[in-house]
Amino acid sequence: MAAAAGAGAGAAGQVPPESTQQAVGYPLLFLLVALGALVPVIPTGALVSSAAVVAFHHQAPPFGVLLVVGVSALAAFTGDLALYWLGQRGVRSRNGSRRLEALRARAAPERLERAQRGLDEHGVLILVLSRLVPAGRIPVMLACLLARMPLRRFARGDAAACLAWAATYGLIGILGGSLFPEPWKGVALAVGLTVLISSAPALLRRLRARHGRAGR
Repeated sequence: MAAAAGAGAGAAGQVPPESTQQAVGYPLLFLLVALGALVPVIPTGALVSSAAVVAFHHQAPPFGVLLVVGVSALAAFTGDLALYWLGQRGVRSRNGSRRLEALRARAAPERLERAQRGLDEHGVLILVLSRLVPAGRIPVMLACLLARMPLRRFARGDAAACLAWAATYGLIGILGGSLFPEPWKGVALAVGLTVLISSAPALLRRLRARHGRAGR
């Protein structure tokens, strides 16, 4: 009876609730991750991990998580290319641009210097690592802009970087989803792990600064 009712609903053109959620959720995920590449206030890593937890519980594995990873990687790549293109306009202009100055403000001088050395020594490979290191994306992108790397060359390295980044946070989501039967607990664990990863460099810098003051 239930099967007949479901078949009748499908024949009438009604969309199942799960399909509706997917139709809304994946475009929203793409939009938020792409905006997060442009605006630093959106925690994109936690967003991807949370979406992977939900996909792990509500869709047949591994297709749901793979779709989350693919959508997130494409969105991050789109946002990165848009930000790099805006930065190139600033580099080419005589007086620079607000976007380029905003990138400079988001990159600490010592991080930019390390990124420039890494770019000289390893080339495009440094782009792949930049998204896996917390707070490493902007200094490397700025180093590429100052080195006047063409957009096409930047895109080749950034494509691999975005895929590796999305896969990493997708794996965090799988971990959270596999440890708990309730999706919200997996989401909480995934968000906690991503916050810990993103805040680790700042905590290490503070500990080193305190250790240095104590030594003096």
